[in-house]
Amino acid sequence: MQQQISVITLGIGDLERSKRFYREGFGWHPVFENAEIAFYQMNGFVFGTWLRAALEEDARSGGLAAPGAMTLAHNVGDAGEVRPLMARLVAAGARVLRKADAPPQGGVRGYVADPDGHIWEIAWNPAWPIDAAGHVTFGV
Repeated sequence: MQQQISVITLGIGDLERSKRFYREGFGWHPVFENAEIAFYQMNGFVFGTWLRAALEEDARSGGLAAPGAMTLAHNVGDAGEVRPLMARLVAAGARVLRKADAPPQGGVRGYVADPDGHIWEIAWNPAWPIDAAGHVTFGV
């Protein structure tokens, strides 16, 4: 079976607030949106933000953890990009969880929570190159 992820969807509380965060913080723009969901075309998969109640109903989950025990990561191509991106995300509504610093394995990383509490690591890892299409390669 092919190793791939097609879509990652986060349950959110307010669609307009979420779109504003991703637009002003990351510079992302939806490729599709309606009153409940926004989809963003990423590098090889689709990222979605969906009103939590509608996502719970669609999944018939009986309730979703808010947020779940996971983090998302956005790697950048240069160490100098981590802090400015974190500042932009904070200006767009994020909350700093860990200021950018140098982890023992090298690079630079920091953590923020989006307006719905989803955790994002913002990182530069010198051993994980990013190609022109935005694809990250693990530890080359």
